[in-house]
Amino acid sequence: MKIGIVGAAGRMGRMLIKQVMETEGCTLVGGTEREGSPMLGHDLGLIGGGQPIGVVATADVKAVFAAADVVIDFTVPVATRAHAKLAAQTGTAMVIGTTGLTPEDLDEIRAASQKAAIVQSFNMSLGVNLLANLVERAAAALGPDAFDIEIVEMHHKHKIDAPSGTAILLGEAAAKGRDVDLAEVTQSGRHGETGARRAGDIGFAALRGGDVVGEHTVILAGAGERIELTHRATQRAIFAAGGVRAATWLEGRKPGLYSMKDVLGLGD
Repeated sequence: MKIGIVGAAGRMGRMLIKQVMETEGCTLVGGTEREGSPMLGHDLGLIGGGQPIGVVATADVKAVFAAADVVIDFTVPVATRAHAKLAAQTGTAMVIGTTGLTPEDLDEIRAASQKAAIVQSFNMSLGVNLLANLVERAAAALGPDAFDIEIVEMHHKHKIDAPSGTAILLGEAAAKGRDVDLAEVTQSGRHGETGARRAGDIGFAALRGGDVVGEHTVILAGAGERIELTHRATQRAIFAAGGVRAATWLEGRKPGLYSMKDVLGLGD
């Protein structure tokens, strides 16, 4: 499978390069960097910390989409929207692990998926997606009258969006389990005299500090008992591994919007 990476010299881009090069059956055919980047023209193999492969970083995004079977994107929302449109134009499959996407961004991705096969997830790790599956089941089994749901997440001090995409993914899993719209039951940023907790709300708390890769805990709090479901990421390489796994899964898939739940065969 021929794979392209956008944002190839970024932190995740470098890990993706390494993961592609280590994955049997995958070939890295291109990688992009923004105009003016000092990494333009550098060999992607070297950027990824390995040996030269004779393919250099380019600012020509269209050329990378044209050369690849699938393009992996862990960049920023404004870039991801443009890349999704390119995927639709070229029919190139795409894996999107970008966080901070708005409902409007997701609408753009959904529209692009009518012309290209796209896997989109706020978190590509196996563990987090298994956790989401457990959260959905727990929320369905433990009703809102008996158990309150709070989601606590912590990330490094440089993270720019809150709550994290993974926290939202877990919130959506909880909302699905209760058959409600997450937007209607979200509670975040409590401050001052907020009054009593509204029954059925799903609360979010975002912590930032140090170099924490990512920690997420879903708390189901009832009278006299509390259940806590936790995932801790200790290295970012798990996200790259999941992204490449999703890319290989896309081979031969019809246009459509898929999730890591599909990739991992978790079902409903």
